[in-house]
Amino acid sequence: MRETSQAAGPGLPSSPSPSPPSPRSACSFSPTVEKGTPRLGGDITGHLTFPLLSVTLLVSFGSSMLYGYNLAVVNSPAVHIKAFYNATWSQRYGHELTPGPLTLLYSLTVSIFALGGLVGSLLVGMLVERYGRNGALSRSALLVLLAGGFMGFSRELGSPEMVIIGRSITGLHSGICLSVVPLYLGEIAPKNLRGFLGLMPSIFICLGVFAAQVLSLPELLGEDRFWPLLLSVVVVPASLQLLLLHCFPESPRYLLIERNDVCGATKALHQFLGTPDVQDVIKEMKEEQRSLSSMEMVSVWQLLRDRSVHWQTLSVVVVNAGMQLSGIDAIWFYTNVIFENVGIPVSQIPYTTVGTGAIEIIAGLIGCFTIEKVGRRPLIITGFCAMGICSAGITVSLLLQAALPWMHYVSVACVVGIIAGFCMGPAGVPFLMTAELFTQSHRPAAYIVGGSLNWLCNFTIGFIFPFLQMSAGAFCYLVFCGVCLLVALYVYFIIPETKNKTFMEISHIFATRRSVLSIPAHLRMMRLDGYGTLENSSLEGSGSSLP
Repeated sequence: MRETSQAAGPGLPSSPSPSPPSPRSACSFSPTVEKGTPRLGGDITGHLTFPLLSVTLLVSFGSSMLYGYNLAVVNSPAVHIKAFYNATWSQRYGHELTPGPLTLLYSLTVSIFALGGLVGSLLVGMLVERYGRNGALSRSALLVLLAGGFMGFSRELGSPEMVIIGRSITGLHSGICLSVVPLYLGEIAPKNLRGFLGLMPSIFICLGVFAAQVLSLPELLGEDRFWPLLLSVVVVPASLQLLLLHCFPESPRYLLIERNDVCGATKALHQFLGTPDVQDVIKEMKEEQRSLSSMEMVSVWQLLRDRSVHWQTLSVVVVNAGMQLSGIDAIWFYTNVIFENVGIPVSQIPYTTVGTGAIEIIAGLIGCFTIEKVGRRPLIITGFCAMGICSAGITVSLLLQAALPWMHYVSVACVVGIIAGFCMGPAGVPFLMTAELFTQSHRPAAYIVGGSLNWLCNFTIGFIFPFLQMSAGAFCYLVFCGVCLLVALYVYFIIPETKNKTFMEISHIFATRRSVLSIPAHLRMMRLDGYGTLENSSLEGSGSSLP
């Protein structure tokens, strides 16, 4: 842990150093510890209670699912939206748009979502410090209601600008929630459930994509007159979250460590853990509070300059940038165009797309229910490798489909493979890793860094992919192949397994790596574990007495 920080800097306002709670607190506790008490991030594991499961499902449905929905919803109605843009332009200026400017305007409509997400990710630190994790999610739901109004009435008012503004506001909401949801769940989940609950939002992201694909069918909202309703239906889940989220408490770690509210943290633990005996959890969080008593919350600039978390920061940069540069957003944004290029009849494309959505959900469920058994590393490495191989397969199949008609099926299988590989691991593990690789003082700034890169790369891919596809043709997928394989190699050699490890244990593993790498090469002796990363034998073999 670093020494005392100075000003918090831009992106994350400074907060006073937390002081130990008064012994006269109404929620003071006895120091006796009863064996078997669940601990959040501690040594004693907990069980899945109804409040824990309910709040996970609620924030995943009301926030994370909207991210997936908004990623995919512009795919099927692209023809109708372009026709609306053309008709409006013709009414205003007396002539239609040429193909180039029309493509540019539609690309802006698609990618402005990511630009709004970038802005939202930069606001995360300020929002979670001022309003808390629960409060930030509740307030962000209001943005969806505003965006739904803009998009829902855009055609009636003949305003393409309202579609673009609405898309940017939904991006702002997703930029906030994509970081705050895993931050909230990571802080309320017991150690043995952190992976399971942490991947639940990724399943709902896949459900959001699937919902957009189903609602876009011609039999439902896929006709021309319904596309404004299709874009604005996001107000339903957001309204449900806005109504119900206040029934659940704030993160206990936030309440005690950052707000010094022992009474509020105790009540929150009682509700989340389903037991009146929470002394062990409170004791652990008070120890972490004391360890951070000489520090303020770290800003983004301080995080980037902090050599003590250099490898953690670099790892967050690699996995979050790689998640978007893998090409998954190109697949989601332009699925219909890709399927049309591989020769699938236009009338069958919507149903083929729905089939891929069902596979996304199955792959997400596999990842969610296996992460606590196989670990984080195998899921993310396997996912990126599968995506890289399938990206190369798309290139090969597109080049050979003129000579070999059955290559059309190979292209579809490769698209499905990319989506399944992504949903199984890379869709959720990077957000979970961001929470696990840092302690409380560095975590919000780390989410700002990871979220900003995530959205910046999302914007880049969404904006340039149509032009990249026009210029490079089938070879454009080789770029994504290279990115996926490089990220898989980085995770294999650098990032340790974090399953069933506390936040402090993970920090010690990285500290051990720094001390080993600082030894001269001719004196260095590194012992590798089964995955090729440094192993801290003292931590692996101990009962883990660290908080």
